[in-house]
This record gives sequence, structure tokens and C-alpha cells, in this order.
Amino acid sequence: MGNLHPEESLVPQGWNISDASGEMSRGGSQTGIHHPAVLRIGKRSVDIAAALFFFAAFGWLFVLIGLFVLISSGSPVLYYQSRYGKDGRIFRFYKFRSMIANSAQVLEEHLKSNPEARRQWDEYQKLDDDPRITRFGKFIRKTSLDELPQFWNVLTGDMSLIGPRPCMLEQKELYGQNWSHYCAVRPGITGLWQVSGRNQLTYNARVALDVRYVETLSVGKDVDIFFRTIWVVAAGHGSR
Repeated sequence: MGNLHPEESLVPQGWNISDASGEMSRGGSQTGIHHPAVLRIGKRSVDIAAALFFFAAFGWLFVLIGLFVLISSGSPVLYYQSRYGKDGRIFRFYKFRSMIANSAQVLEEHLKSNPEARRQWDEYQKLDDDPRITRFGKFIRKTSLDELPQFWNVLTGDMSLIGPRPCMLEQKELYGQNWSHYCAVRPGITGLWQVSGRNQLTYNARVALDVRYVETLSVGKDVDIFFRTIWVVAAGHGSR
């Protein structure tokens, strides 16, 4: 991937980012985002075909990782959380569990006692040294194998292969007046954020990348993101 670009290079021309609020503004009124029917139908068809192929060809890997999670840290094997999807609809988002059972309490206590961790969490919504993550969890997060259950989300229509990463309920306000961009497409297993720096970028920059993706959506760019994702995952760039 090489060196990361500064955040300013990630922002579409004409946008201003406020580091304090995480919101972006653009001159003029916000208009709805509409993509051609042929693009939407084609994108959905590819999603279904890819999800079916994954379960047919790599179902064994899904089972194997589940067993390792169970052996290394007990049940449950899968972790789910409510996330926002297309049109702002809330859906159940799945991952292989990579954190300890009482992760919410551990995070709260860690942020209270560690000002630097609080600053990093507020800016990135991620931590370099996250006390919630298990030993095997670090491996599957580093290799993005924890994301594999999301192929089920793709098959059911909650997600797409390519798109903005699913937004947590408490992160909606970070999109500010650009929330309609996020809601215009299905969230993805991977997307422009993953191949542009991932967790090394602030959430502010992630919003800018989501806006850029939605406004320039095309089959060619989805194909480009897909192949760049393979390189990013193989090289381990930007993961935490």
C-alpha cells in the first residue's frame, strides 16, 4: 500500500472537515443519491453469487475458525451487534467473536483510567492496544477472518461485498449531514476505507471516503476495491 495519504487528500473537492465534530459540510442543499437500476441489480446479483460461492467453497474454513474460537475462549462463537444498513434500517451484524465476554465493561474502565486511550478512541473508534481482544481474536482480526460471517449478511441482503463499513448505532452522529450518503447503499464487507488506510485513519476520514464511494459508485471501482482488498489483507495493512 505504501505510505498513507494525509486526510486532506481523501476528502472530495469542495468539502470541509471539522475535526471537533466529525461532520462535513458542502455548499448548497443536500440532494438524494440515486443510482441506475441496472447498477443496483448488477451489484446485488454479484453479491448473491459471491456469497453462495463462499459457502460452497469455503464452508470448511467457516467451521474450522468457529471451532478454534470455541476451544480458545469458549462460547459464543459468533458475535452480533445492531448496525445501520441501507435506508437507515437496523440489522443484526455478525462476526466471529474476538473479544472477551464482558468487553463493554472492560472498555469503559480502560478508557476511564487511560487518557491516551480515550483520545485514540474518540478520534479513531479503535485502540492500538485493546484489552478486550483475545489471543486468537488478535489473529483473526489481523487477517480479517473475523469478518467471514458477514457473507451471511450479504446473502440475506443486509450487506454487500463492497460498500461503507456497517455503522454502529452510536456512530450515526459522526456522519452529520452526510448521513444520507451512508444510507444510499448497502454497507460492505470491504470498501474504500479498508484500502485507503483502514484503522490508521480517523473516523472523520472514513466518513469522507464513504461519501466519495457513494458519489462515484461504479462496477469498475468495485472491482478495483475488491482486488486492492486482497493485497491489503495479505499485507496486514491498517489492521488493529
